[in-house]
Amino acid sequence: MALLNTSNDKTKTQEATLAITLALAAAMLIKIPALFGMQLDQHESFYLRNMSLFVLPLLTGYFIWKRQLESRTLIGLAVAFIAAGIVANSYPFDKGSDTEVLLALHLPIALWLIVGITYAGGRWHQVGRRMDFVRFSGELFIYYVLIALGGGVLSGFMALIFGTIGIDIEPFFESWLLPCGATGGVIIASWLVETRKNVTEHFAPVLARLFSPLFAIILITFLGTMLWTGGGMDIDRDVLIAFDMLLLIVLGLLLYGISSRDPNAPPSAFDVVQVVLLVSALLADAVALWAITERITELGFTPNRLSALGMNVILLVNLAWSTVLYIRFLRGHESFQSLEQWQTDYIPVYALWAAIVAIIFPPLFGFI
Repeated sequence: MALLNTSNDKTKTQEATLAITLALAAAMLIKIPALFGMQLDQHESFYLRNMSLFVLPLLTGYFIWKRQLESRTLIGLAVAFIAAGIVANSYPFDKGSDTEVLLALHLPIALWLIVGITYAGGRWHQVGRRMDFVRFSGELFIYYVLIALGGGVLSGFMALIFGTIGIDIEPFFESWLLPCGATGGVIIASWLVETRKNVTEHFAPVLARLFSPLFAIILITFLGTMLWTGGGMDIDRDVLIAFDMLLLIVLGLLLYGISSRDPNAPPSAFDVVQVVLLVSALLADAVALWAITERITELGFTPNRLSALGMNVILLVNLAWSTVLYIRFLRGHESFQSLEQWQTDYIPVYALWAAIVAIIFPPLFGFI
């Protein structure tokens, strides 16, 4: 028993050392371009396109070590990241290009599937491992936000105490602390999730149960107000992004509610809330689709409109079938595992669409 404990302690120490090393590597990696004159404030578009490539390959490396993956799997992962790097840096984007922004937003989503495959350790085909990755993603978000909040407090105190002696730390904050902390924090948050699962598993269900009814109320109020006033949606790029983010958050709440639930437990009041959330999100998505379609009919296709159209269609399909499966479960005609499988089977669809937007849209629309 003593030998077993000693071995476990050694493994934990090695894992902690690796995580800290990779976090420092990510922090330094984002500063390497500055050595070649590419300062963050002067080459924002470069950093925007490459932000995920500064950290996700290192995060993948952490899971490669932890899961002890085969060498042939490593080759495929390396090829995927190299291809992403080539795409991100070889396209001749126009200044202020919409397709460049779309690439920056969608490339991390596509690459997150690579992280998920690595996380699953060669068992991505198993529903349970895909659901574990869903849990990991949500818990990582929670820890990352907590780290970011802590970093914000730290920065505020630094500004305060150094300001008393006449030193402005804003340049240091913008050039070093913010970018290095943003990239290194992903690795540290991932390590904390992996080593402190029992703690975070108490967080996530509470958050899902708290915010699911609140988001349902917001969506129902929005739909009711729109019907009452007879107004339509004013669709522009920022609204499209914000609205899709809202629907993705709703989907995240649904996923987290599913992942934290005992699949063998009977239906409960929270399941009814989830169905209300699903139906309201489905209706809101249909309204957004109608508005986007009208805008395309009047003004034609743009990269942003086509991207939003595709994403909303994908969300509509997911939400619609999820609603059907959830109602069947409430009525006792379907097992909860069917809903779990549907959600986890659908994950690659988002990654595929993100890859299409990031890789195909720029040349399709002339890099505008």
